[in-house]
Amino acid sequence: VQLQASGGGSVQPGGSLRLSCAASGRTSGSRHMGWFRQAPGKEREIVAAISGSGGSTYYADSMKGRFTISRDNARNTVYLQMNNLKPEDTASYYCAAKKNYYWDLPPATYMFDYWGQGTLVTVFQ
Repeated sequence: VQLQASGGGSVQPGGSLRLSCAASGRTSGSRHMGWFRQAPGKEREIVAAISGSGGSTYYADSMKGRFTISRDNARNTVYLQMNNLKPEDTASYYCAAKKNYYWDLPPATYMFDYWGQGTLVTVFQ
């Protein structure tokens, strides 16, 4: 499975961005997917996750109400809509996919087997 993340950029506080993660490869469209982020000097952390069907989602507490994860399995693409961005959201954002089909919560980096390259989000004042 190959993952290609895009959509990062620079915005002012309160702004919005939509990240996309295009998946390709075997059964890529049915896997549980997640978005993680990593700020300089910090560990990679979960942002949001979505089940293969799209019927279940998970959000880290600080993202609830601001971020929305969704997927279009016909396009093999997962999205992360980010609204009301804050300076502390500045990080490289990574999409990831699981090899197995267990919906384990909370999602953690070790549970994901395939990773895309990061896309940088900068929220500046």
